[in-house]
Amino acid sequence: MEINHLFTTQGEAFTGKEYDEYYPRPMLKRDSFFSLNGKWRLKYGDGQEIFINVPFAPESILSGVFKSFKEDVHLIYSKKFTLPKGFLKDRVIINFGAVDQICVVYLNGHKVGKNVGGYNSFSFDITDYLEEENTLVVEVWDNLSDKALPYGKQDCKRGGMWYTPVSGIWQSVWLESVPKKYIKSIKATTTLNGAKIYFTGIDDGTLKLTTPQGVKAYEIDHGICEIKLDNPQLWSPHSPYLYYYTVKAGEDTVLSYFAIRELSIKEINGTQRICLNGEPIFFHGVLDQGYFSDGIYTPANPLMYDEDIKAMKSLGFNTLRKHIKVEPEQFYYACDKLGMIVFQDMVNNGSYSFLRDTALPTVITKKVPLTPMIRSKREKACFYDGMKKTVNQLFNHPCICYWTIFNEGWGQFDSEKAYDMLYSLDQTRIIDTTSGWFKGKKSQVESLHIYFKKIKLKKRNKPIILSEFGGYSYKVENHCANTKKTYGYKLFDNREEFENELIRLYEEQVIPGIEKGLCGAIYTQLSDVEDETNGLITYDRRYVKVSAERMLNIAEKLKIN
Repeated sequence: MEINHLFTTQGEAFTGKEYDEYYPRPMLKRDSFFSLNGKWRLKYGDGQEIFINVPFAPESILSGVFKSFKEDVHLIYSKKFTLPKGFLKDRVIINFGAVDQICVVYLNGHKVGKNVGGYNSFSFDITDYLEEENTLVVEVWDNLSDKALPYGKQDCKRGGMWYTPVSGIWQSVWLESVPKKYIKSIKATTTLNGAKIYFTGIDDGTLKLTTPQGVKAYEIDHGICEIKLDNPQLWSPHSPYLYYYTVKAGEDTVLSYFAIRELSIKEINGTQRICLNGEPIFFHGVLDQGYFSDGIYTPANPLMYDEDIKAMKSLGFNTLRKHIKVEPEQFYYACDKLGMIVFQDMVNNGSYSFLRDTALPTVITKKVPLTPMIRSKREKACFYDGMKKTVNQLFNHPCICYWTIFNEGWGQFDSEKAYDMLYSLDQTRIIDTTSGWFKGKKSQVESLHIYFKKIKLKKRNKPIILSEFGGYSYKVENHCANTKKTYGYKLFDNREEFENELIRLYEEQVIPGIEKGLCGAIYTQLSDVEDETNGLITYDRRYVKVSAERMLNIAEKLKIN
């Protein structure tokens, strides 16, 4: 492949242990944490066996493998481990952040579980198979020719807006030890006056909440804890206040947090507006694909999530549209604590047609698909399964304010049914059923993608979100992944021209849309990705293409009064 070895951090010796000091699941944190990241054995293809650094996919530089595979991938990971002294309580749980796509886990020759889906976390109880010295085997199948399972922007024939695929383990693997009766999951629902927290696995216990007024204790009854707050601190991009708490239930203790914030749609001065905590807000955002030049799906260090968020906030942005990817929970925790709103996409499945899904709706009509969108029962079932897992896994994160179901017709089917299903899972966030085009009858917003035409908006009976626009390309020498090919929607040779046209785009086309009902605009994109050079920062994260002063001035003008 014609990709340069760009590194997002200064060093080049990564082992996977960089993840050990960061708890992979901040919403349900225990003191019994034993990381299995680091060096594993990997067998693939013709039986060749090498070492790999977990949690980096073998296609990435940081994995130490840096190998491309064909569409049908079969990998066998193995690792030996011994439990630390004093670690074992009653039960031992193994946790996986994500494995792409299908995996079966064995411990000491015993099958302990199977998972299907490359973007969801999963866990297995391995207590009954533990020995003094243990051999863990994870067998993985990843077949990109099978379009039923969600796969996002991965393509073995990468190029343009399609990127290098990942296979196998791409998030952290760790063990925790728990008592026989332990907290298995937490779900927090909030209002502007407090929270109601649901626990599975326990019936009673004590919750100690840290507030500005001090620590307050609440009782858990039948797995539910109701919290009433006087003068609650509200979460927003300007004040991302988090309420941290400790739960003691029998012999189990966990740490978690929630935030108080509320989303609504109101008519203000005759225009439909999205409101955060009762006040209209403009979602000033960028498309965030979550790709890194050396780790592909996985950054060299979890702190890089914080760095990306801080970089965008320094330019005045308050929103990231997490595009067709579900991140590790460290990313969402970083957004929670730093005050970055997230528009979360579901991960697409199904076949993609450039003619049907991009070219024709871009130049002719966005109203109805020009060819039938036939999806098999299996494809539909896999998409719904992925959507349910995504919502359940990310539900507690206050940063997520908006769900996107389908993007530009790709994989789209039964949009009204998909809306109803998502609404039944979560009624607290904004739902964008069809981002871009081929809209159905049910969606809480009018969602538009405009790249090659002027942005001219008309008032609608729904809030308008410009969910993609821009895509201007400026290729920075020595900071580009592909020196031969360039992909973007309007090409510029130097920074001055790029920045001037970007500012003009906001001032002449985006800002005037606010009086027409525009409630948010998502610029494409946060960083360059492989061939794409339309990021505000380069793929290696070392060069910012725009002036912070000028971008902050735009952010000030985008406020809804």
